[in-house]
Amino acid sequence: MATTYKPKNILITGAAGFIASHVANRLIRSYPDYKIVVLDKLDYCSDLKNLNPSHSSPNFKFVKGDIASDDLVSYLLITENIDTIMHFAAQTHVDNSFGNSFEFTKNNIYGTHVLLEACKVTGQIRRFIHVSTDEVYGETDEDAAVGNHEASQLLPTNPYSATKAGAEMLVMAYGRSYGLPVITTRGNNVYGPNQFPEKMIPKFMLLAMSGKPLPIHGDGSNVRSYLYCEDVAEAFEVVLHKGEVGHVYNIGTKRERRVIDVARDICKLLGKDPESSIQFVENRPFNDQRYFLDDQKLKNLGWSERTGWEDGLKKTMEWYTQNPEWWGDVSGALLPHPRMLMMPGGRLSDVSDEKKDASSNTVQTFTVVTPNNKTAGSNDKASLKFLIYGKTGWIGGLLGKLCEKQGITYEYGKGRLEDRASLTLKDL
Repeated sequence: MATTYKPKNILITGAAGFIASHVANRLIRSYPDYKIVVLDKLDYCSDLKNLNPSHSSPNFKFVKGDIASDDLVSYLLITENIDTIMHFAAQTHVDNSFGNSFEFTKNNIYGTHVLLEACKVTGQIRRFIHVSTDEVYGETDEDAAVGNHEASQLLPTNPYSATKAGAEMLVMAYGRSYGLPVITTRGNNVYGPNQFPEKMIPKFMLLAMSGKPLPIHGDGSNVRSYLYCEDVAEAFEVVLHKGEVGHVYNIGTKRERRVIDVARDICKLLGKDPESSIQFVENRPFNDQRYFLDDQKLKNLGWSERTGWEDGLKKTMEWYTQNPEWWGDVSGALLPHPRMLMMPGGRLSDVSDEKKDASSNTVQTFTVVTPNNKTAGSNDKASLKFLIYGKTGWIGGLLGKLCEKQGITYEYGKGRLEDRASLTLKDL
């Protein structure tokens, strides 16, 4: 029987997003003695409002930043004395991965690698929970009576799932090579309040509410399994406390639904005619017919699905009815085939942001320091020029003094951690 793990300081990546915000809010509410540090770059599909229930909690801290920033990640692990990481941050929308797969490689693989390396270097992590997806298994046979179990072969079929599988390989390698205490989860589709409407269920709800057609990729016969967000948050609570290091846990349900039936259920909830509301559109370049998981291993730890489909769908509909403007202008997300370049926070927005930063002199700058003794040292030394990061740190400061003493020209790079107060959100 697995022993109960008790964390002290947890870093949750991507917790201003959908699933992770429900997990963070649950842990902050239920465990006031746990310190929860949230790291999120606030991409287009995340919002601080998702963490509203936790803003006033004394055990909550928000840090705006990117998991791909190795200096920031290492700084947080050390200064916040992090012993546990729950890694949710990722690009997750499959349709976007067909349009801009490099962003998925950068976020899902490289970002995960940065986290793992920081964990290895600091040597203080007691649990690293990596959040993956059922899509890494690839397509399940239509007539399969038993779902994919945790030891099933990984056969990803789209750029998104390929990057998640790649990230899993890194996690496994760091566990075996360096003894990092890793746990991986692979989950079915999740739905519920706060979800960005690029995903099918909130997209269909918002479109139906505005009297617009619901776009079905292909013929709508694709089968998916759906879990309500609070049930999934509870699953992560169980994995955190009872999951065994080195193990993988499927978070799933055996209740499957065809995409077209999901659309019909949403139409029924809103009193819409499915036949006139549903519109069949071009399919994705590849669209797996079915994902099916064996979730018995997680059930053995004491977890079980609590929310039925009808109840969960009704709760979700009520939330979107009450909060139709939660995400602002989501017209790009509601298209039949959204692409990342069209989304707020996509690459086009990034380019304009970079230009804005450049014009306002907020880009990274350098301070040039000239040696006091210009005649000191040889001509060879005078020709050298060093770039030193970490002016406020012990080693960086010492290197600067050594260069100055030896008459060597050097520059201090002014990085994002120069103004550390700007990294934390103190007054929400």
